[in-house]
Amino acid sequence: MTATALPTAAALPPLPGARTGRDPARAIKRGPSRVPPEVVAATQRDRLFDALVHTVAEKGYANARVGDICSAAGVTRPAFYALFEGKEDAFLATYRHGVGVVWEVMSAAYAAAPDWRTGVRGGLDVLLSVLASVPSFATMAIVEVEAVGPAARLERDLMLSRFARFFVEAPHRDELPDVLITSIVGGIYSTIYRAVAAGEVGKLRDQLPTLAYFTLVPFLGRAAAATELASAPASPATAAPCAVTDA
Repeated sequence: MTATALPTAAALPPLPGARTGRDPARAIKRGPSRVPPEVVAATQRDRLFDALVHTVAEKGYANARVGDICSAAGVTRPAFYALFEGKEDAFLATYRHGVGVVWEVMSAAYAAAPDWRTGVRGGLDVLLSVLASVPSFATMAIVEVEAVGPAARLERDLMLSRFARFFVEAPHRDELPDVLITSIVGGIYSTIYRAVAAGEVGKLRDQLPTLAYFTLVPFLGRAAAATELASAPASPATAAPCAVTDA
């Protein structure tokens, strides 16, 4: 493994959907204020990210209206349109931001591991745990992204292509075709999609042993990878930044 300085989950911005859009901590007081306009805009954008996630997860993308998102965020329509061109633009911005947060948490877990196998399993565990800790984001980013249109599907495909980074140091990587990596990533994504679509996002982490085996077996062989099937997740689950947990 290559030592790389990456941020911890605590140092990252909140995952969209981890808070409510009307979070009192981000309230903007009315009347004369010394808060710079750019700070106000950033706060409104942040609240709209959360509001969009919750609204889309609850109503579905097709039925979620700009007015619904604004109401959930406590932000006016003019303020919304000052930040986004429309609902699709807001969805894409929220998706990119949220995926970036998840990516950084996964990358940090991978980089901190002592070897490739541990890093891959750790990255998978983080992915499943973070999605399970913010079900609304999982629904919005995994399921409802399909309803948005070509631009969102392109963003999804670009996101999936980034996962090839986790296989650069895999054993025997140079002996295997690139399409194998694409198939592994696609299989993991499909498994997550089915669980989220079925309303079982809270059980995502239960899939870790099977997904770890599926990921490792082409590189380590069946016998070596099979130990994953008997290894239930032992360490505490990783929550998304700012996610509310029972702990």
